[in-house]
Amino acid sequence: MCHVPVFEFFISEARKEEFEGKSVLEVGSRYVNGSVRPMIVNFLQPSQYLGIDIESGPLVDLVLPAEKLLEFFGPDSFDVVISTELLEHVQDWRLIINNMKSVLRTGGYIYLNTFIWLSFSCIPL
Repeated sequence: MCHVPVFEFFISEARKEEFEGKSVLEVGSRYVNGSVRPMIVNFLQPSQYLGIDIESGPLVDLVLPAEKLLEFFGPDSFDVVISTELLEHVQDWRLIINNMKSVLRTGGYIYLNTFIWLSFSCIPL
């Protein structure tokens, strides 16, 4: 899932040397309203890009809950971990972040963002 600020962040901050020839895991990859995957695959050229989500759908290579990352892949499995707009949908975000850190190889990169809609009401006094 991606909103415009996510694309803007990747355009300004992602460096080819962080992705080229590397293995990438995207956690929460189901295409809902955009994805950075085509941009990364086409322009930053990783050797592997694997998308996981709890539901099958476009851009999901493997149905797997984020809570099971470490159990399924083991430690030090990926050079880059990406998660866009996922953490606001999970129950235990600390566990998910720890799992992402654990499957990341030493010296790897995590690209992480979350999106929260805030709504306020004004009550006249």
